[in-house]
Amino acid sequence: MDVEALIRRDRAIAAAGVAALALLAWAYLIRLAGRMEAMDMAPVASAAMPMAAPSGAGPFGLTVLMWVVMMVAMMVPTASPMIVTFATVNRRRAAPGTPPVPTAVFLTGYLAVWSAFSLLAAGAQWGLQRAALLAPTTLEAAPRVGGVLLLAAGVYQFTPLKRVCLARCQSPVGFVLTEWREGPRGALIMGLRHGAFCVGCCWALMALLFVAGVMNLLWVAALAALVLAEKLVPSERLTSWTAGALLLAWGGWMLVRSF
Repeated sequence: MDVEALIRRDRAIAAAGVAALALLAWAYLIRLAGRMEAMDMAPVASAAMPMAAPSGAGPFGLTVLMWVVMMVAMMVPTASPMIVTFATVNRRRAAPGTPPVPTAVFLTGYLAVWSAFSLLAAGAQWGLQRAALLAPTTLEAAPRVGGVLLLAAGVYQFTPLKRVCLARCQSPVGFVLTEWREGPRGALIMGLRHGAFCVGCCWALMALLFVAGVMNLLWVAALAALVLAEKLVPSERLTSWTAGALLLAWGGWMLVRSF
């Protein structure tokens, strides 16, 4: 099999793997949301996702798992252009007769960063629940907290850090040209760095999951679509700035209503 055929195969495998991983994550979230609805929310505290503030390592671990799966469902599809690009370049740079570094190594680094974010998000959920600022059944933040989160996310859309991180996420080829490292360790570092840029780009949007309810799947899908649009549409004003203006208006309206 020639190199081009191997590249096509690797790209197909990478794309299929990303799709399968995202579908499994969404299936888990849909199943969890269905269990919450069917059991009228209360029994989920002991079965799948703690509704009350977690008081032990077990319930807190389930909350972290929920956030990790949610980040996989939302962020892995948006990273698919980068993952496929890595698989392509990785095959081209592999010595003849030598297997390339598995693309899964790059993906592991990427997901490690989002897993760390999930740990922080679970801690934030715990804190909000302890402070009685999160609805026990829907995990929706109190209006004033939601308004502040919306305003913070709206402001962040216009910051230089957002622009820098988004630019690195929008250009897989540019990332490869500036960040390429050889070998398994290099692939892992590349995944970690790309994950860091991705978190830097999207952390404020992910915090908005508290605004309409962490397990509100329509809201989860809407935020995932916004992140995907930001990465695929090159015009910053059309996506990030428009979203930022809308978030600021929504946040201001929510705060005014809360008084």
